[in-house]
Amino acid sequence: MSKKSIRAIDAVQEAEKIAFAPFVFQAVVALRKLGIFDLIFQHRKKGGISLEGISKELEISTYGVGVLLEIAESYNIVDKDKNKCFELTTTGYFLAFDRTVDVNINFTQEVCYKGLFHLTEAIETGKPAGLKELGDWETIYQGLSVLQPKVQKAWFEFDHHYSDEVFQEALEFVFRNNPKSIYDVGANTGKFTIAGNKYSDSVSIKMVDLPGQLQIALKNIELAGFKDRVTHHKIDWLSENPQLPVGADAIWMSQFLDCFSEEEILVILKACAAAVNDNGEVLIMETFTDRQRFDNAKFILEATSLYFTVMANGNSKMYPSTVLIKLIDQAGLELIEDRAIGEYHTIFACKKK
Repeated sequence: MSKKSIRAIDAVQEAEKIAFAPFVFQAVVALRKLGIFDLIFQHRKKGGISLEGISKELEISTYGVGVLLEIAESYNIVDKDKNKCFELTTTGYFLAFDRTVDVNINFTQEVCYKGLFHLTEAIETGKPAGLKELGDWETIYQGLSVLQPKVQKAWFEFDHHYSDEVFQEALEFVFRNNPKSIYDVGANTGKFTIAGNKYSDSVSIKMVDLPGQLQIALKNIELAGFKDRVTHHKIDWLSENPQLPVGADAIWMSQFLDCFSEEEILVILKACAAAVNDNGEVLIMETFTDRQRFDNAKFILEATSLYFTVMANGNSKMYPSTVLIKLIDQAGLELIEDRAIGEYHTIFACKKK
């Protein structure tokens, strides 16, 4: 990313865009929810559609449509031609129809937006000060199973979106040594456990998570037909001296350790080192900030760190790979394989020293 200075007039413009960024974000949310983006796109081959045409078709006042489109035009989200008909710009198209952008907007709006007001307090206290906007829990993970449906949907879609596309490649890596017993630590909704049982007829997978999360995961396991092949272990990693049962050929953690502080990650890794078999592996998949090809991906991860600060737990973030490598060594593990997976992910394979 360029560090070159820019003209003062351009810098002021960028500063004002930041000052009013919440207004633009909420305008985009409204343009999506009201169907204005969809309607403009439907008229793309007809020379666009006028303000009055949008108002009439959607039964929304010209005033309401107008104030939204004015700010959208200023932000290069829509264009207006000489006939005063609107079309989506390329940016507008991605805001309306790109799946990754859609997931990120919904996550920001439903999960984070109100809570971000408390970011300064979260920085000062080291606590997720914005979480009170969703419920009365110490961390968001304690409340995931009882979040309001639209909030829960947005959270899980965000969480799954960045891992689902690499599941097949990750499974091939996990099963490359034919493990017979796998611990799925941070099982969440059970998606990896289900995929692992489909991948191998002989594997035994133990899901490890908080009781509320396991309740959801076990229902999904039963629906998938793997109830008799899956066990589970309840754990609160923030409790005193958390431990895992001994005997895993592989311990799998996908986008899990970023949910904890460095000190807490060390506790988890030491527990994994104690539980894994002598020839077994501890497998860690993460989206590291220092391993992204594109600045945009790094930016998304850094924004996600603020979610952890103000909403999730107050003390974790998206880490660079160097932090995890240091903690792996301190936990008595040795990094034996470092594999890039998909566009954004890395898998660390570790063994006992």
